[in-house]
Amino acid sequence: MSKWIDLPPVWLAGFLGLVWWQKTSWSYGLSFGLGLFDLLGGLLVGGGILLMALAVYEMRNKRTTIMPHETAQALVTSGVFKRTRNPIYLGDAMVLSGLILYWDAVLALPLIPIFVWVIEKRFIEGEEKRLRGKFRRDFMAYEEKTRRWV
Repeated sequence: MSKWIDLPPVWLAGFLGLVWWQKTSWSYGLSFGLGLFDLLGGLLVGGGILLMALAVYEMRNKRTTIMPHETAQALVTSGVFKRTRNPIYLGDAMVLSGLILYWDAVLALPLIPIFVWVIEKRFIEGEEKRLRGKFRRDFMAYEEKTRRWV
């Protein structure tokens, strides 16, 4: 059961719950103001979902797992993985950021770097360690030319 709870979408849902709680219970009348932030928020959410979908497509094409605590069968460096080593996690951060803007949850902005830190510690560091162990040279070359986030 705990392996199904310790997944990035669950963490994202938890952070989104905190954002919603902040917006509905502790807004203090603060607002981003302009409707432009609604548009930007929507673009971030849509872009994040698209980025995640493209990453899953690439991983499925290479017949490797999308589960974060499992060992990958292939090192995926094509498609969106050419630009970022973690497009799914980047998409998660984009969705969180977008909904903070869209929901006008000003005081929730500090949750973005906290979410990124949690994802790095909880998932990325372990994944990269497994990839480094399994695909030694290939991962080192990939790591040198492709940044972790953007």
